[in-house]
Amino acid sequence: MPVPLLDVNAQNHPLESELQAAFTQVLHHGRFIMGPEMETFEAEIAAMVGVKHALSVSSGTDALLLALMALDIKAGDEVLCPAFTFFATAGAVSRLGAIPVFTDVCPVCFNMDVNDARKKITAKTRAIIPVHLFGQCADMIPILALAKEHGLKVIEDAAQSIGAKYRGTSSGTLGDFGTYSFFPSKNLGGFGDGGMLVTNDDALAEYARVLRVHGGKPKYYHHYVGGNFRMDTLQCALLSVKVKRYAQYTADRQRNAAHYIEALSKIPGVVQANPEHCKCVSTQDTWLTTQHAKIILPVSYEHNEHIWNQFTIRVLSSQRDSLRDHLVAKKIGCDIYYPVTLDQQTCFADLPTTSLSGCEVSHRVASEVLSIPIYGELTEAQREEVIDAIREWVLATS
Repeated sequence: MPVPLLDVNAQNHPLESELQAAFTQVLHHGRFIMGPEMETFEAEIAAMVGVKHALSVSSGTDALLLALMALDIKAGDEVLCPAFTFFATAGAVSRLGAIPVFTDVCPVCFNMDVNDARKKITAKTRAIIPVHLFGQCADMIPILALAKEHGLKVIEDAAQSIGAKYRGTSSGTLGDFGTYSFFPSKNLGGFGDGGMLVTNDDALAEYARVLRVHGGKPKYYHHYVGGNFRMDTLQCALLSVKVKRYAQYTADRQRNAAHYIEALSKIPGVVQANPEHCKCVSTQDTWLTTQHAKIILPVSYEHNEHIWNQFTIRVLSSQRDSLRDHLVAKKIGCDIYYPVTLDQQTCFADLPTTSLSGCEVSHRVASEVLSIPIYGELTEAQREEVIDAIREWVLATS
């Protein structure tokens, strides 16, 4: 049977009557911008992740941009961010005229390598943006310690990890700001673009609220140049319907990930990543050779609660595209997140060499990663289709 990479309708259609009721409520009161459902949704997210302030915004990208503006990041400032992630992380930095400086990543969890970040701090460095990629938190204790040591601001790009936990604390709530995305493919997916900015700092929250509405307070009186970063009332109303079910959505994805790991690990040549090899490629490679590994499965660190926005495997020996083509032929959805690292993007080619150097692990994983279906509504039969197809490819190429 065909297995899509993501089926948003499988989650949304069962909620049709509640979603329609939410739409009707907004239609009837007519407050389509910053209506009462906005404050309700913000309170729900704040309670869910355990943070004082939650500001709904127009997208996850704009949440990053607003955070940078509120922290007064200016042209010429340097901001550390991982080379292996979605474009928006560095794009928001560049839009302000600041300079993204790319750090390498861990070969196990794909998140920022704090040791590499340390090497790239200069007198111009103002902030650091760890990304909690694919639903698992970066190692925040050493990142926060590094930031404190050098007086850097911390913005957590938690676009893919709302509700994930790091040592019991929610992603996005440990730094100066955290940012979330409600793009339809996210675990808490909306019906268009939308995002959230969170913080525990009262002053930063107030400043960000003013910047969110063109820098005006009161209306038509502008002390700052902000932007139009508001999230539509309708999006807030619709997402409020779904946020009440978010714990179950997460549990379903965790169940699917556990099934994959248990079943795929039984295939010769398929191994799960070893957390002990975090940040050490040579040790990992030696171990993989002894295991005769062809595919590396992702791992959730014991100190983390992984929410599995993606289930991303690594396919070794330059065979990633072969497996992808095999899955596509079997009508099984898969995709590459991400085929080109940020330091290799054409738009950043003119950055200083120091901003672009030393990202070898990022380059390598970009050539190996492949994400397979993990959304919560996958049936057991669909998961078995995926497992059987991967088993067939491994045996055929051994």
